[in-house]
Parts: sequence; structure tokens; C-alpha cells
Amino acid sequence: MLCALAARIFHDTFAVHNRPEDMAAYMDEAFTPDRLRAELEDPRSIVLLAFVEDEPAGYAKLSSGETPECVTGPRPVELARLYADRAWHGRGVGAALMTATLDAARALGAATLWLGVWERNDRAIAFYRKCGFEPCGSHPFWLGADEQTDVLMVRALDEHASSAG
Repeated sequence: MLCALAARIFHDTFAVHNRPEDMAAYMDEAFTPDRLRAELEDPRSIVLLAFVEDEPAGYAKLSSGETPECVTGPRPVELARLYADRAWHGRGVGAALMTATLDAARALGAATLWLGVWERNDRAIAFYRKCGFEPCGSHPFWLGADEQTDVLMVRALDEHASSAG
């Protein structure tokens, strides 16, 4: 279920802006059952699923690990993915996932949450800004053979708050 959801959302979000061969190369690597199983079993990762009326509507992934130098806040955790199915855009799924992600990051003991978002994904950048994230740098992201740029964004986690904004 997660493989199908993740692949569909990624394809729906990015296929129109990228070469088919780059999309295929990335998707064939990133959304295999073995790859997603390894991510689910990784003790440094937490995957959250959103359902609407028993149907999967989105997912998020937190990951502890290497942190870019521009992320200077204490106890950082990465928001590695946050995707809502296109059918649920603008209907609260992304905000609910963000709230759950912020709460999960706090429960891990994080004080800083950071993410990378494609510089051409204006909708996502606006969403993250609304949720309190600010740009702090950038890094490359490879989609197949195409080197792209992700904007790195960061926000502090208020220990007592539990909302997306």
C-alpha cells in the first residue's frame, strides 16, 4: 500500500516537470518494496500515514541522521517526506500530517526540524513557510540523471506546542 501511495503521489507531483527517463530511473530506485521496507525497519526513521475514510491520503517520514551545516539548531531531525495525495490537496491532510510530524519530532526529543524541498515546488514551499519553516540553504538532489536543487528549510520546535503553525 505504501509503495503504491508513495509512487503515485511522487509521479503526480513531479512527472509534468521532469523528463520521463529521469522520473522512471528515480522511481525504480526509490519506491521498491525492498527500499520502503528498509526505510520502515530503520530505527532512525518514523513513517506516519494519513487516512481519510479508510483510504490512504498521504504520508510523512522523519529521519534522524546527517544534518547539513546550515541547520544550526539543537537536536535536529529531518522531515524527509511529507506528501498528500492530489485528491486531498487543500482539504487538511497536509496540515494534519504536519501536526502529527511536529508532535512525533518532539516525542523523539528534537528541538529543530529541517527539510529539503525542490526549488520549483512553489506550493510546497508556501505550505512549509505557513508552517513556520524558513530557508537556510540548499543542496543538490538527483532525479535520475538530472541534478536539481532543493531549498533547505528549518524551524524550531516549541516543546509545548502541538500545531502546524
